[in-house]
Amino acid sequence: MEASQTVKSVGDPFGTKLLTFVLSVIAGSVDVIGFLGLGALFIAHVTGNLVILAARAAAGEHAPAAHLLSVPVFIIALVATRLLAARLDRSGIATLRPLLLLQFLLLAGFLAIWIEVGSPADPNAAIMIFAAMLGVSAMAVQNVLVQISLKDAPSTAVMTTNLTRFVLDLGEVLLGTDPGRRGKAVARARRTATAIAGFVVGACLGAWCQSRFGLWSLVMPTGLALASLAITYCSDGFMQAADRAQSSMRGEAV
Repeated sequence: MEASQTVKSVGDPFGTKLLTFVLSVIAGSVDVIGFLGLGALFIAHVTGNLVILAARAAAGEHAPAAHLLSVPVFIIALVATRLLAARLDRSGIATLRPLLLLQFLLLAGFLAIWIEVGSPADPNAAIMIFAAMLGVSAMAVQNVLVQISLKDAPSTAVMTTNLTRFVLDLGEVLLGTDPGRRGKAVARARRTATAIAGFVVGACLGAWCQSRFGLWSLVMPTGLALASLAITYCSDGFMQAADRAQSSMRGEAV
């Protein structure tokens, strides 16, 4: 019941593509900024921290606290966000906007702490570890909202799966003989390409901003998080879809 309602909370094709692109830019930029500014910590690609931990252990080096905490914090944030989404569903509220707002607030907190600490920041300081966990939590929220609040959207944070899906769909388009399957492959490839392009753009912008502006580089993904929320208010398709989802849930309740 929850999945059927939340998945349909977005129905505007252009708005969905734009939002997918912006969210991918956020993930790519935050990942690079965290890697460069927080001792090689992955903020979006959290499982990458397991590789770093394994490499540190093999080399007999100390395991950074932020890397140790990132995976359990990510899991806890996923669970908490899913519970929040379920509560919103029961209240007849479309999940997309509240989750986008939560992501923005977490990134804003990440930015505020980083600015308050100043540069250069010690990535092993308790306050910076806390700030990093806010960033990790923001990416957990983004992963959840893409899964349950955006219709047919690919992942905006894990590009390995997207790249695999894109290449397979491209092969279907070029080599497939079934027109129906080729049509679906084209549609999926376009959506996936949007996410891949956004992540690459975000990674490049994040690296450029970090090298020139240091801690202020987080202004970009934080501002884009606010812009992603604004997109849902500027697009009539988002507003109409949210209203339909709420009306449908109210009808079922009656």
